[in-house]
Amino acid sequence: MTKRMLLMLAAVALLFGGIFGYQAFQARMAKKSMAAGQAPLMTVTTITAKSLPWQPQLKAVGSLRAVRGVDVTCEIAGLVRSVQFRSGNDVKAGQLLVQLNADADVALLRSLRAAADLASTVYIRDIKQFAVKGVSQATLDADAADLKVKQAQVAQQEALVDKKIIRAPFTGRLGITTVNPGQYLNPGDKIVTLQALDAIYADFYLPQQELASIALGQTVAVTTDSYPGRIFSGRITAVNPRVDPETRNFQVEATIANPRHVLLPGMYVTVEVRAGAGQNFLTLPQTAVTFNPYGETIYIVEEKGQRPDGKPLLIARQTFVTVGPTRGDQVAILTGVKDGEEVVTSGQLKLKNGSPVIVDNRIQPSNNAAPRPMDE
Repeated sequence: MTKRMLLMLAAVALLFGGIFGYQAFQARMAKKSMAAGQAPLMTVTTITAKSLPWQPQLKAVGSLRAVRGVDVTCEIAGLVRSVQFRSGNDVKAGQLLVQLNADADVALLRSLRAAADLASTVYIRDIKQFAVKGVSQATLDADAADLKVKQAQVAQQEALVDKKIIRAPFTGRLGITTVNPGQYLNPGDKIVTLQALDAIYADFYLPQQELASIALGQTVAVTTDSYPGRIFSGRITAVNPRVDPETRNFQVEATIANPRHVLLPGMYVTVEVRAGAGQNFLTLPQTAVTFNPYGETIYIVEEKGQRPDGKPLLIARQTFVTVGPTRGDQVAILTGVKDGEEVVTSGQLKLKNGSPVIVDNRIQPSNNAAPRPMDE
């Protein structure tokens, strides 16, 4: 038992001795470094500043809306005699969709037409009689009025019969229907949805300060997570003339070509608007810029002689910059950096002006102009 305790005490003493010895070694090396006037090397990542084409863009989220879209309904009540389409069919304007039972209405129409024909015959006959003083002017006027009444009744009944025939109001794609022959429909009952999909609207909102950047005909690019990697092009076709007083945003409408009908109304999309003429900017990752209340700064890596081991001595020089627009992970630099200078992109929090550094670019921060969210 005593031997085991001695072994444990010896192990603990050895452990603490190693810890204190390592700390003493570090302190001795730090003193030597300070005595030699050298600061410790800081590991950073860098990138070469270069001028890149820059297209100003505005990004917003929006939703898709059909150029034409309605729920087809019946205007009058009736019993469904036949359904002339299938769910999901593409139809042409004027194509028959549903026929309501109109037997009684058609019979009444025939009766009214017969009455109108008789009134026309009487009127024509009385015109001839009036010419030879066979009837009075009052009789002729009554015949003319009766003919007009009969003709109006025929037109009214024809309109009623026509309402029993429900047709597609425009060319498009039908949705899913639950209407069947024998079903009774009331006025306003939904039969099926119809959407025109050859082109589709993208509705989105922008803040009022971007109003001057928007004009009819500007190009837009639309993306959706339903089709990753695909870009759908279009143009701005309308701008709402009113700014929402609560949000201070205004609505923009873009028309997107949709020849394959892959975009559907109601889909959530991301819209990018190309605003203004393209130009070149010196571009850096946003991680390279330190944003401070007194201004934005970066660190430029410069070679200042050699280290004791013969390798180049790299020094980080802090400088103020003027930043411009941003896109994705990138920021445009307007002043403060020259093309070709090496700029620190990570590790600058441990730097100060004149700190010696060592560059390790095996892992770089993101520098994507149009990053996309990735699934975990």
